[in-house]
Amino acid sequence: MDVRNKVIAITGAGQGLGLTMAKSLSTRGAKLALIDLDQERLDDAVRQCESAGAQICSYIANVADETQVVTLFNKISEDFGALNGLINNAGVLRDSMLVKAKDGHVTGKMSLSAWQTVIDVNLTGVFLCGREAAAAMIELNCEGVIINISSVSRAGNVGQSNYSAAKAGVAAMTVTWARELARHNIRCMAIAPGFIGTEMVASMKPEALEKMASQIPLGRIGEQEDISSTAAFIFENDYLTGRVIETDGGIRI
Repeated sequence: MDVRNKVIAITGAGQGLGLTMAKSLSTRGAKLALIDLDQERLDDAVRQCESAGAQICSYIANVADETQVVTLFNKISEDFGALNGLINNAGVLRDSMLVKAKDGHVTGKMSLSAWQTVIDVNLTGVFLCGREAAAAMIELNCEGVIINISSVSRAGNVGQSNYSAAKAGVAAMTVTWARELARHNIRCMAIAPGFIGTEMVASMKPEALEKMASQIPLGRIGEQEDISSTAAFIFENDYLTGRVIETDGGIRI
């Protein structure tokens, strides 16, 4: 797919990977529907992308709320008259050990709210946005690409029962959707980032960052542009579908 003048929606576009991917696609001539919950960050993202000359619309929506997501994609369809791409990027973390214990006594457990919040946003949100985007692509007779952001943690990671389960589910849905939607000229792919230099990672203590980097075969934390270039490659290669691209420097958790 040549992304020039194609309409691409990006969730979690106000910061981090979502913003970096938005800026990358804007320089390639895509029209962008930027989605986030933070109005101030979203406004800043629009300004940054418009500086590249891209046509941008912004939307406030909770991806875990079905009514809001249905309304969101109806509005995108009305505003642009087309939908060619979706990057399911919005996500949250609520890390916790399943059970904490000391001297044979349980001192803590992962709360149901910590589990449910991550599942709601990182898995259900991907499902809802993917469903509505695919429906819009079909109704508008648009070739389409759905990119889901999974994670290296989908293989399982200490302190991330909720996040790992959600990201494994995202990878599985990607394969399922690729098989179901190919007949409608819609491709589905996933990206599984490793440790990437987002705001959250950058805020870690230097010694923790150094230890993390030492575990990566390439010897460094990934850059956000490593993920945006992967997304661009997926859009541009029309023979990619149903796969997870691991952009992780070779690390295995």
